[in-house]
Order: sequence, then structure tokens, then C-alpha cells
Amino acid sequence: MGIKLQITNLGLEIVLGFVSVLGGGVAVGQQAPGLPPAGRSDPSFAQPSLAPGVDYTLPTEAGIKATLDRVLDFFVRSTPYRIIDTRTYQPITDFTHPVKTAGIDLRGGEFIDWTYSMGVVLAGMLQVSGATGDPRYQDYTVKNFDFVFDHADYFRRQAREFGPQPAGYRRLVNLRELDDGGAMGAALIKTYEKKKDPRYRATIDAVAEFLAHKQMRMADGTLARPRPQPVSLWADDLYMSVPFLAQMGHLTGDSRYFDDAAKQIVQMSDRLFNPVTGLYDHSWFQDVVNDPKFYWGRASGWALMAMAELLSVMPEDHPSRARVLQLYQRAVQGVAAVQGGTGMWHQLLDKPDSYLETSASAMFTFAIARGVNRGWLSPVYAPAAQTGWQAIAQRVRTDGRIEGICVGTTAAYDAVYYYNRPTDTRAMQGYGPVLMAGAEVITMLRSFDVERNLNTFHYRTRKDR
Repeated sequence: MGIKLQITNLGLEIVLGFVSVLGGGVAVGQQAPGLPPAGRSDPSFAQPSLAPGVDYTLPTEAGIKATLDRVLDFFVRSTPYRIIDTRTYQPITDFTHPVKTAGIDLRGGEFIDWTYSMGVVLAGMLQVSGATGDPRYQDYTVKNFDFVFDHADYFRRQAREFGPQPAGYRRLVNLRELDDGGAMGAALIKTYEKKKDPRYRATIDAVAEFLAHKQMRMADGTLARPRPQPVSLWADDLYMSVPFLAQMGHLTGDSRYFDDAAKQIVQMSDRLFNPVTGLYDHSWFQDVVNDPKFYWGRASGWALMAMAELLSVMPEDHPSRARVLQLYQRAVQGVAAVQGGTGMWHQLLDKPDSYLETSASAMFTFAIARGVNRGWLSPVYAPAAQTGWQAIAQRVRTDGRIEGICVGTTAAYDAVYYYNRPTDTRAMQGYGPVLMAGAEVITMLRSFDVERNLNTFHYRTRKDR
């Protein structure tokens, strides 16, 4: 039996429940070992917010950078740039003839794999370099992609001879769904802008071809999945498609990519977005009338990040920009209204008794800060991003691992499933958003003057901006 302390707007609630420890992480409800840290507030506030776990101070660039550096160091020391025999774990150095059991070394995690979550990480690394000028983050991304493409031909030959193998870049050599190419493809385009490697461009074009002609779509062109129902829409797929389409539009100047990206935002929102609450349902199923609604945090997070990525490169005069911006602004309003009392957001956004979850919190922090920085949102939203970051930063351990990230989550039909998804420091879905959130908050701090008045923060646009 464990004890969970939950701070709500009604006070301190003590909830008894079973807490099971999972390898590298903790189960639902356990935020961190021991009690929450003592609350902090700006020293100039006469009536400070000092509830346990609350950091109501203004972050500094140096403090954010130090947190991001811990995450970078974790990735640098954890990424194994080697090919092994997955049966014996011995290194393979002869790539003349493919071996069925050859594979990348995944024993420590997916750091060098071709996965959507690593795609977000690699894009986040580039963003941190752009915001801070520190080349080490971009170097990590380039090194990872170069390792992939140094060995991609070998694994393609392996796949032709033995079939795609789990550790043989299966998702790269055999694109089958949006998860296999969208997020990694978007990061690859951003990297291609830094390094014009023809191997990058060939794969970028292959992902574009798959998305345009092979990926499952509904009759109206909406991207879909065949699971768990024969025709299913997942809010996740907004991020698995839209950033890539947006980057392709930016790279090629072909407006059809922006058209398709906007179509996905608008048509998925028609089915998944609740305009009353401003929240995204996780999934929608064709031919299922009045399916149950679950406002899973990361679902709205993927949607908001996708819209932010599109708006960042979409031409100002694109005919669908106003509609995308309208959806983005309403969704930000919706998630801001359900932010928790420590700055985090809940696993189920409309269920304050569900646990506080890191990846969604980072996604919202990034998306809100990006909107404030680009002028899509009023600066009145800046404190939501500020407090979001301060809460997230507490979950980054000294060794760079991040706590409280929900593991992979399918489209489900019951609340029990979502409430009880475990968290794990090995769940990569939260690391990229944390990098992006930190970089965007650094940019926000540089772009505004912050006044302290009546025990809170007021962001004012700098006159020289």
C-alpha cells in the first residue's frame, strides 16, 4: 500500500492506493520518491504561493540550460553506436554479407533506433541548439542520422534476404504506418537544412511518397489507422503527419503539402475536437455511434504541437491558416483552463484525480510558449508556460532521466486503462517535448519583460522586439 499526496485547488488530499515499481519507472500515482519538495515563490511576493511541489519563481536561461544539459548528457552517454549480433551480443564489423541476427544495440533503449519518439528527440535537440547556440545538441542529431544512414543499405539487404528484422531499422526499411516515418521524417528535413546529405533527401522523398500514396486514408483524405477498429482516427497522428507535411512544404515550396497538413488538422478536429471544452478526444471510430470520450493529455499535446509546427512555417496568406490558427487558439484556451495547481497537467485532462503526467505537460508548455513568442497568443498565456516549465524541470533527475512519462498508449475504450497506464523513465515520448519546451521558454524569457505585481507575473512585449 502506498500514499499519494495530491495538491488540488481544494487543498491537500491524501489518497491511499497500491504503488508498484516498474523497471526504470513507477506506477500510476507515484510522482517521485518521498514527499513533494517545499514550495518556492518569488521573494518579492507578499503573499507567496508555497504549496508543496510548487515553484512559482521566474526561471532563468542558465537554469533551463543546465536542466537541458543534463538531458543531453544522458543521451550522449546512453547512445550505443554499434551493430551487434542480437543473439550473442558480440559486435559485428564485417558488413559484406548481411546476417539475419545483426541489429543495432537496443539493450539500453531506443536511442539509436528509427522511432517516432526519437524523431521528436532529434528535432528537439536541433531546437535547443538554435535557441542557445550550443552546437552539441545539433551534433547529437547529425551523429545519430549519420549512423543510421551509414548502415541503412546493409539493413535493406538484410531485409531483402531475411525479411525486416526488429533491430534492423525495420520501420525505416519497411514503412507501414505513420509512426514509421512522420516524426523522424520531419526531424530529418530539419537536419537536411543543416547538412545537405543526399542520403537524407532520398529518405525524405520516400517518406513523402509513402504518405501521399500508400498510407491509409478515409474517403475524404483524412489519414487513418486500421486499429483498434477497422477505420480509426488517433489524435497522435496529427503529429505523426502534419509536421512532416509542413516541413515538406517549407523545403519544396509546394503548397500541396501545406494543403494536406491543414486538411488533416481541420478534418481530424471535426471528429476529435470538443469545441466546448477545447480538448481533443484520443480517438474516433468510423461506424461507432457515440463512442466514449477520453481526453488523454498526450492526445491534446500531439495535436497542439502539430498545429504549432504547421503555423511556424505555413505561409501567412494560405487560405486555411486562419482556421488552423482558430483551432490552435481554442485548444490552448482549453488546456490552460485545466492546468493543475503545481503547473503540471493530468493524464486525463478533465479528471483531476488522474496522475500528473510529464510528456503532455511539456507539449503544452512548448505549444503555448511558441504561440506567445510568435504572436499567435496574447502574452497573458506566458505564465502558463512559465509555470509548466518550472514543474517539468523538477522531474528531470540529476542524471538526466525524466520521471512521470506515460508509456506508449493505444486508443482504448475505458477510463481504467488510461488512469492506470504506468510511467517509466525509459518512455522516450517525453524527452523530445521537454527539450522543445525548455528551448521555447528560453526564447520567451528573451522576448519579454516580466513585471511582478500583486503576487503574480505579467509579461510585456519588449519595445526593441
